[in-house]
Amino acid sequence: MLEIRSLDAWYGESHVLHGLNMDVPEGRVVSLLGRNGAGKSTTMKTIMGLMDRTRGEIRYRGENLLTLRADKVARLGVALCPEDRGIFPSLSVQENLMLPPVVAPGGMTLDQIFALFPNILERRNSRGTQLSGGEQQMLAIARILRTGARFLLLDEPTEGLAPVIVQQIARTIHEIKAMGYTVLLVEQNSHFVEGIADLHYLIENGAIVDRLEGAEFKRNIDRVDRLLGL
Repeated sequence: MLEIRSLDAWYGESHVLHGLNMDVPEGRVVSLLGRNGAGKSTTMKTIMGLMDRTRGEIRYRGENLLTLRADKVARLGVALCPEDRGIFPSLSVQENLMLPPVVAPGGMTLDQIFALFPNILERRNSRGTQLSGGEQQMLAIARILRTGARFLLLDEPTEGLAPVIVQQIARTIHEIKAMGYTVLLVEQNSHFVEGIADLHYLIENGAIVDRLEGAEFKRNIDRVDRLLGL
């Protein structure tokens, strides 16, 4: 269980997270939904120890992550798949996969990764510049699975992708959850997370404004879309 309590964060003098509270249960998929600028990506960066000015607590495996450097957070099995995917364009798929070190026990082998991502296997010798957006997203997720991460932070994984690729990403998240992984999923696409996440948090102006279980989310999807501006 990841527990966030009274979390504040600043970019310079700008106060961007305001007393944020949320829980991410072990082995569940949790969505964090909000408009651009609502504080979604900042929440992810704060969990990973990438924000300089913070206040509050993020408890995970007996540690307050706010007191740890980013490398220590990673060694607890937490990994961020950023919105820009972070693929190295001059490296091949396999080189991208092998570049990050294994920092926690239980990382996937290449055979396991290729079984989960057959498209990546087909492109294993292709350079990053030769991959489609969907292939880059799958590679970005695959790369953090090899490092030993069991808690995945996925930042806007469907951004800019064709519907057929979005469906592939959804299937991948379902499979990862079935393997016992925990996922915090940042999105603006409410209809994508509706069939994936067990629990949904809505964020606005750096604060959680609602918490909805799966059945509640479906009943309130129109209200959620209004908050997201859809």
